[in-house]
Amino acid sequence: MDKYFEIGKITGTHGIKGTFRVFPTTQQPERFELLKEITVENRGKIEVFHIQKIAYHKKFVLVTVKEINDINVAETYKNATILIPEEKAIPLEEDEYYTKDLYDMEVYTEEGEFLGILTDIYETGANDVYGVKKEGEKELLIPAIKDCILNVDVENNKMTVKLLEGLRN
Repeated sequence: MDKYFEIGKITGTHGIKGTFRVFPTTQQPERFELLKEITVENRGKIEVFHIQKIAYHKKFVLVTVKEINDINVAETYKNATILIPEEKAIPLEEDEYYTKDLYDMEVYTEEGEFLGILTDIYETGANDVYGVKKEGEKELLIPAIKDCILNVDVENNKMTVKLLEGLRN
């Protein structure tokens, strides 16, 4: 099976013709405009829909697909996930990583001390903050800035960090 990236969650409908109201889980919601089709995972079933129209309303992306023109049908997709194949993902710049690749990564200090596993990524506006947990210890919050994140090795599932003063309790 192809590898997919999640780019949104269907939270409901918009209007009576079956337009999906989508909460974007991508940092670039405008990327929906680049797509001709979307893959929707709904209760374990995967379907492909062809995009007819993309619009925006507040924090939501409104996705109208050719295959659905009835609000009652569209409502059965509430809580479904919108996916795209990995090959349609926006290429990464240097020092950028797909969020999905960071989860469950082992985190070490530059001295080699194991700090724990990256379990959460918090979006704060200024920069992301990585939540690192080690069994029996309180969550360690590490800002995702160049001063702290020294190396990310996706292939070996390892992140090396420098703990700035005050980060550790």
